[in-house]
Amino acid sequence: MQNNRNYFIAIALSVLIVLGWQFLYMNPRIEAQRKAELAQKAQQTTQQTQTPAANGAAGGAQTNGAAPTGQAPATTSLADALAKNPRVIIDTAALSGSINLAGGRLDDLKLKGYHETVDDSSPIITLFSPSETKDGYFAELGYIGDAATGNVPGPSTLWTAPEGAKLTEKTPVTLTYTNDKGITFARTISVDERYMFTITDKITNAGQAPAALSSYGRVTRYNKPAVASTYVLHEGFIGVIGEDGLIESKYASVEKEAVTPATATGGWLGITDKYWAATIIPPQATPYDARFSHFTDGQPRFQADYKQNAVTVAPGQSLELKNLVFAGAKEVPVIDGYEATYQIPRFDRLIDWGWFYFLTKPMFKLMDFFFRYFGNFGVAILMTTIVVKALFFPLASKQYASMANMKRVQPKMEELKAKFGDDRMGLQQATMALYKEEKINPIAGCWPIALQIPIFFSLYKVIYITIEMRHAPFFGWIQDLSAPDPTSFINLFGLLPFAAPTFLHLGVWPLIMGVTMFLQMRMNPTPPDPTQAMIFNWMPLVFTFMLASFPAGLVIYWAWNNTLSVIQQGVIMRRHGVKIELFDNLKGLFKRKPAPTEK
Repeated sequence: MQNNRNYFIAIALSVLIVLGWQFLYMNPRIEAQRKAELAQKAQQTTQQTQTPAANGAAGGAQTNGAAPTGQAPATTSLADALAKNPRVIIDTAALSGSINLAGGRLDDLKLKGYHETVDDSSPIITLFSPSETKDGYFAELGYIGDAATGNVPGPSTLWTAPEGAKLTEKTPVTLTYTNDKGITFARTISVDERYMFTITDKITNAGQAPAALSSYGRVTRYNKPAVASTYVLHEGFIGVIGEDGLIESKYASVEKEAVTPATATGGWLGITDKYWAATIIPPQATPYDARFSHFTDGQPRFQADYKQNAVTVAPGQSLELKNLVFAGAKEVPVIDGYEATYQIPRFDRLIDWGWFYFLTKPMFKLMDFFFRYFGNFGVAILMTTIVVKALFFPLASKQYASMANMKRVQPKMEELKAKFGDDRMGLQQATMALYKEEKINPIAGCWPIALQIPIFFSLYKVIYITIEMRHAPFFGWIQDLSAPDPTSFINLFGLLPFAAPTFLHLGVWPLIMGVTMFLQMRMNPTPPDPTQAMIFNWMPLVFTFMLASFPAGLVIYWAWNNTLSVIQQGVIMRRHGVKIELFDNLKGLFKRKPAPTEK
């Protein structure tokens, strides 16, 4: 049947695209990332036992006219780096760490609510580390002046803090610094209950001459983190900068050439990981120059920075500047809340919703609604699938109605084939005339499939990128919906004491998905064309192995979607008086063909 032919061609093309992308691109990237992370952890362990090297400059000298780039420091242990300079403790419900009084940096920050693995006894996530460590990562705010202004706060400036000061949600901390020209900088740092720091600098000029200075901010990261370079997710530099709008730059592209957007007013910039990010939101009314850069002198480092136009503080006058620094987990409601509260332009794009933004974010909102009701993201996926199926029910009804009509005219199609024989042109014209006479649209059955492909990829992206799915359990052995099913039939699903090879890893849920897909395919008659029949028979097996490496949440969605499709198709086909082929097709698989008789 022409309808079945189009149906299977559409599915086959989708399979080839997804299969090629997953096996030829995603799997090698994920494996490379895994090996890089293992090597990185091993190096960090070794690093802890090494004798500290001689300390280098903690951030380098200032440079006129641009935000400081920092000099590559000597690598030392975390404990020695933290002990090098005086610090102010950070202790909130969500964060722990300290502020380095040398430079006033946020360079020691851990996220209390997140662990490295699903085991709650595993270490909590470290976001920022001092520049002296191998994986130094910090946010810093300072100023650029001139000879008349004197020394201004920069990378090596030692701020003064009150004795016993501790930064909490309820207790801000004020740091002070006075230079040789009589200019006093009072920096008040506060933090909310999640991840937003507010840094307010009050500059008071008690000198005799005007002070002209430019503020700068930078997020600096030493060494390239281990990331899976993929089109599904952006990791690297990010910002919304003036008329240039959203800018996303991979580490590799910035290594080749710095990104320097035009002078802008308003926006934000920083560095993002899959689940975490560090960004600076500068004063929104003053123009600034932004830059994404990579420096190779000494230890390689990446930097997102801005420098605002110079302001002048007259003698006897004071000026106040306020910056915001986000450093933490990319929780959807938190990010959306910051965008609304602080009027940060397009701050929600810090989460990589992708090209299908108009689908992916509503998809998450729907799943989050069900999660808040049921308390389980796996159940939320099941409920979301039901809603999606309900929305597509009219299209599915048309699809199955078209299939019913095609089946109804199948005897006439066989007559036309017998009549025209090898005359393909004549058969095609007669077939189209038959479709017109019977009011059949042969491609009607393909539209529901084509329209559901963006839905599938949107759900895949939501499960892959949102931190809410990270380490989110379902039931039983699924303790992380964002990771593949950990079981495998090779070791009898964990009964045998060895791990299955990656390419043979096939868990319980992928097998369930394969069975449901097999049943769905058997709801329709086997195509008469041998090629289509082969696709018909092998597709469930191909998809089973392909989805074995996908997040468990997506496999659960697909298995549940297939199950609902079987039920839905059965109901609609009965309504149209069409025979359901499932049981006959299953019987045919086990029915022995009669031996050929001799003539």
